[in-house]
Amino acid sequence: MRPTIKKIAVITSGGDAPGMNAALRAVARSCAYYKIECIGFYRGYQGMIEGDYTELTARSVKNIIGKGGTILKSARSDEFRTKEGRKKAYDNLKKINVDGLILIGGDGTFAGGVTFGKEYKIPFIGIPGTIDNDIAGTNFTIGYDTALNTVVESIDKIRDTASSHNRLFFIEVMGRDAGFIALNAGVGAGAEEILLPEEDLGLDRLLESLQKSKQRGKSSSIVVVSEGDKIGKNVFELAEYVNENLPEYEVRVSVLGHMQRGGSPSCFDRVLASRMGVKAVESLLEGKADVMVGLVKDKIITSSIEEAIKSSHSINKELLRISDILSV
Repeated sequence: MRPTIKKIAVITSGGDAPGMNAALRAVARSCAYYKIECIGFYRGYQGMIEGDYTELTARSVKNIIGKGGTILKSARSDEFRTKEGRKKAYDNLKKINVDGLILIGGDGTFAGGVTFGKEYKIPFIGIPGTIDNDIAGTNFTIGYDTALNTVVESIDKIRDTASSHNRLFFIEVMGRDAGFIALNAGVGAGAEEILLPEEDLGLDRLLESLQKSKQRGKSSSIVVVSEGDKIGKNVFELAEYVNENLPEYEVRVSVLGHMQRGGSPSCFDRVLASRMGVKAVESLLEGKADVMVGLVKDKIITSSIEEAIKSSHSINKELLRISDILSV
């Protein structure tokens, strides 16, 4: 028998991602369309623990589809990792008669939802919102496309300086333990080398590649480094090693950092977030629980949220091959 859903609560949790507001808008307006109450807790799970929420209506979410960040704020909650903290959150949900949850975030957000759902049997749906694109069960996560375009634009600008001064730039991009941003941005921006956590290039091969670039007449080079790359302890140590072994290069480091998370979401992310938000609400109404919505072959589908956080995407080996060919 399908549960009666009269009130849905939504949170944004973990690192912010462009498009989260578009997803919130889609959830709130879908609830309005189906005549369901919708509330949003501020600061993710911490807001659930503190009972800090606001009503989300069709009008209260106007003009947010193009805003970066999240109007509900985001935070990581150590208290929610405790049974006592989760009990407080549950009591607050019951006090205001919440029938289902929609969680917008990454694997940490989903892991918290799985634990909470098992303890208190509250149905929830996950919407993958993270620039890292490291969630299985979807080809793309909300925010990834925007972050990727931000990185490519930044590398294009840095290349102008690299070319003007005959410099080698190491550019560190986000991605944690996943190299999706680094790989795609590296190919898109024409990087000479791309260093990924999934592929151990090794220092010797890196030096050999840079030497070949010099011999081929390249006066400047761009090396895109994923923050999770294991070759050096960090990008600065890596740059120092190259500087010592290839003194003919003038080496510089640029860490793009949190600028990759901000900014207005791309059209792709706005549309993706809108589709996922509607699907999440409709999934709860259909009686689904403990699943994640995702984009697979241009269709919005649902899949096991536990499988999504246990598994991981594989990087595109064909893109690596293409990168090697095009860096001659």
